[in-house]
Amino acid sequence: MSRSTRPLAAAALGVLAIALASCAAPSTGSDDGSTAGTTEEHEEHDDHDHDGEDHEDHADGHDDAEATEASSRTPRLALTYDGGILVVDATTLETVADLQLDGFNRLAALGDGRHVAVSTTGGWAVLDAGTWSVPHGDHSHYYTAAPALTDVLLEATTPGHAVHHDGLNAFFDDGTGDVTVVETSEWTDMVEHGHLHPIREYTTEHAHHGVAVATANGDLFVTRGDDSGRTGAMLLDADDAEIAVDDQCPGVHGESAATDADGEEFILAGCENGALVLRDGTFTKLAAPDAFGRIGNAFSVEGNDIVLGDYKTNEQGGIGLTQISLIDLGTDTITPVDPFGGSDAEYTWRGLARGDDGEILVLGTDGVLRVLDTAGAQVREIPVIDAWEVPEEWQTAHPALTVLDGMAYVTEPATGELHAVDFSGGTVWKSGDLGRPTTEIAGVTG
Repeated sequence: MSRSTRPLAAAALGVLAIALASCAAPSTGSDDGSTAGTTEEHEEHDDHDHDGEDHEDHADGHDDAEATEASSRTPRLALTYDGGILVVDATTLETVADLQLDGFNRLAALGDGRHVAVSTTGGWAVLDAGTWSVPHGDHSHYYTAAPALTDVLLEATTPGHAVHHDGLNAFFDDGTGDVTVVETSEWTDMVEHGHLHPIREYTTEHAHHGVAVATANGDLFVTRGDDSGRTGAMLLDADDAEIAVDDQCPGVHGESAATDADGEEFILAGCENGALVLRDGTFTKLAAPDAFGRIGNAFSVEGNDIVLGDYKTNEQGGIGLTQISLIDLGTDTITPVDPFGGSDAEYTWRGLARGDDGEILVLGTDGVLRVLDTAGAQVREIPVIDAWEVPEEWQTAHPALTVLDGMAYVTEPATGELHAVDFSGGTVWKSGDLGRPTTEIAGVTG
């Protein structure tokens, strides 16, 4: 096991600050949970010819001496802890880097299979997980290098959601309402040259805890609200003109963007009384079956009509929940489901995920990972960790779940362990000792 440490002081941040346009506005408090996509995008290369060919460009952002060629992709996981970030080999579960970074840090994979946005003091830092693929004709070359916090910082007063969709990354600054969009395929170049290449910037009328989603056709989905609350969302064209507006989504939070079973693109956001769905330039409000039925986090799969959401019916309750929501875009209905079959187990938004084939994964406080089908029926139960209790504060480290390359990964802060779970086969495949409790987890495919 090898370790590399690269301190990043909070005062100076030790990185190149990339200033964004900002407006004076009060900062709003951060809500729980965020989502981001993980679709790979890589630079295209000419047809392969080894004879007399120069392969120096394959290292792609690292000196040849720093990059090591591998025989296959090397997926890695990034995990935050109090004071830094661990980068772990997703196959061996061995720690390959321990990077110091003060403060409470959050993670969002940027969608290129290599880089991760780190929401931290002063903005979004960019973590290079040190694993990537370079397509070359009819095959690819695979490389690894030491992970590092790069010299790129996207400045923000209160960095919030970072969303990957349609080959674009949209960042929302809760403190200013600033939205910045960059192309996902440009991260390696931006990191190599130490500066950002934004293709779009926008500032909402009022700062709020919001989210933005950029689309390939030039549209921009942006939430609406102010320091007193959030009301809905709007769709802007490439010139920032309003295409559609809907303010019937109180407490709008989170997002999920994909295509449904008919191949129609959608963007969905949760509300305190249901969900708001954008399709073909038109908003549709889906009502929850309860007067207060909050959906704050949503998880979709390409080509699937069912979107998984969390579901909260007690407005004064904490982050522990007993029902999930199945949002059916084929029927425009929301169905609450008890994934625990009436037991007293709970979950938090950190314990929800989807499989590539649409499977619904729920990690309960009883330590069991449950796999459900898209109708909400239980397929299997997999005991993974010891029972645990939901904390009062969402920032407190507690078990988290993510899916990468068909494998589920479950953190166990109480023991400092990480578990790889074959949720299709129903077994815990491997466990590794991280040596410390971790909070957030995000994966890159390499």
